[in-house]
Formats: sequence, C-alpha cells, structure tokens
Amino acid sequence: MPYVNIKVTDENVTTEQKRRLIQETTRLLADVLNKNPATTHVVIDEVSTDNWGVEGETVTELRKR
Repeated sequence: MPYVNIKVTDENVTTEQKRRLIQETTRLLADVLNKNPATTHVVIDEVSTDNWGVEGETVTELRKR
C-alpha cells in the first residue's frame, strides 16, 4: 500500500493540476514498482508561502523580489 505525500505552496494550484498529479503519481508507481492503483494513496498538502522556507527566507518574501 504505497502512500505518497506531495507538498506544494498554495499558489493557485488548480483542481485539474491536482487531479493530474494524483493520476500520474499513481500511474508511475504502477509502472515502475508494479503497485496496485487500488491501494495507492496520494495526498497533496498545500502549504502557505509564509510556512515554506528556502535559503533562510520564506517563499512569501522571496516572491516579493
């Protein structure tokens, strides 16, 4: 039972993009690891840019530049 957790910043990720991430991740696990799609779980967490840091700064601050 694979479990995949995808974390992205909450910057306008559409429902269609999330659907494709879930579909393609499930397909990849089936193709590469021969995992059953019926037991493959994909969770997408959208994280505020205030709560995501890169190079010692929040993404919010980086996006302002």
